Amino acid sequence: MSRPRGAVIDADRWPDVVAVPPCSAARRTAGRFVVRHALDRLPLQVTMGAGERLGTGGPLLEIHDPDSFLRRVAAHGLVGFGESYMAHEWDARDLVGVLTVLAENTATLVPPSLQRLRSLWAPRQPAEQRNTPSGAQANIQHHYDLSNDLFALFLDGSLSYSAALFDHLPAAWPDLEAGQHRKIDRMLDLCGVGHGTRLLEIGTGWGALAIRAAARGADVHSVTLSAEQRDLARERVRAAGHQDRVRVELCDYRQVRGRYDAIASVEMIEAVGAEYWPTFFRTLDSLLAPGGSVALQAITMPHDRMLASRNTFTWVQKYIFPGGQLPSADAIEETARAHTGLRVTACEGFGAHYAQTLELWRERFAQQDDSVGDLGFDATFRRMWDFYLAYSEAGFRSGYLDVHQIQLTGQGAGQ
Repeated sequence: MSRPRGAVIDADRWPDVVAVPPCSAARRTAGRFVVRHALDRLPLQVTMGAGERLGTGGPLLEIHDPDSFLRRVAAHGLVGFGESYMAHEWDARDLVGVLTVLAENTATLVPPSLQRLRSLWAPRQPAEQRNTPSGAQANIQHHYDLSNDLFALFLDGSLSYSAALFDHLPAAWPDLEAGQHRKIDRMLDLCGVGHGTRLLEIGTGWGALAIRAAARGADVHSVTLSAEQRDLARERVRAAGHQDRVRVELCDYRQVRGRYDAIASVEMIEAVGAEYWPTFFRTLDSLLAPGGSVALQAITMPHDRMLASRNTFTWVQKYIFPGGQLPSADAIEETARAHTGLRVTACEGFGAHYAQTLELWRERFAQQDDSVGDLGFDATFRRMWDFYLAYSEAGFRSGYLDVHQIQLTGQGAGQ
């Protein structure tokens, strides 16, 4: 089945979406077996072209071009699965529902015999995505410097791009900004921010946490690697009247110097990379004043799945967050304990709230489709972004992903 009319894909911008990858006959045969074996036992309704039907019933997954779909998955696994969606080779009326079923069964989609050989067939993260100081800046700018106007189209007025904490579920769009403020306030409470607190924020976003901390009387040093975020955050700080209490800098966390009574970081550890987790926690330890606390908000995954997939190159890393790596809650605790004097003293998950947050963002993004196009983002980008939001929501709905607010306290060797 050809792509829908009007779905012209820019080959220069999206070369791996336009081109179906070459794939050996043996690999195609193996891929076809794995895909059919996996889909046929899942609670899905799967149509493969005009004839074949798979699945045990559930959300509808329509594969319009089975040959291209199977070649992509056989050649590039889940990267190919996402690219096949971007290429309109498959569709789902309930995209989140389909992806949730797949997320619930991630650990068993590939037979155990092939799982053990994962290092041989799974694509690996490119060396250029390593989070060295220069690599980290390029990785962050790839996503966060897309356009402030783009993010403003689907985020609430606080411009918070992380999980909200609602006072009830389900929640609606009018509840979102209050939920974001509730999340920030709990973070500030976790690290004891009040009048006169010297607060370091690692990962500025667009300034929401810094502004609320300054309103409590804190003196805030906020660092980011996104020039667009820095500039708008500074504007928002000035508009809120807190420019004397908040300093926003373009700076890698490894370059920060000084001592702080509290450190807060919201969903930034996902961009650190497992290779640099020890460096990240040693940096926190060296910057924290005696008696201080760290508050982290982190997207997490189960420890066993983190270990199984940590060296795999994913669709999200290729198209959305280059260099990203989700930790487990265990990995955070173990890394801090092994490399610092910091200890986890509180840890609370609220994954269902992230699923709700993502649902609201996805609905809003769909409503703003024309406006996104007016900013210069083509139809393939918009389809990619919808897939990213749905993919993420499904991760939280299935329990494959969670989000935690974590408090760390203690004295390290550098204090």
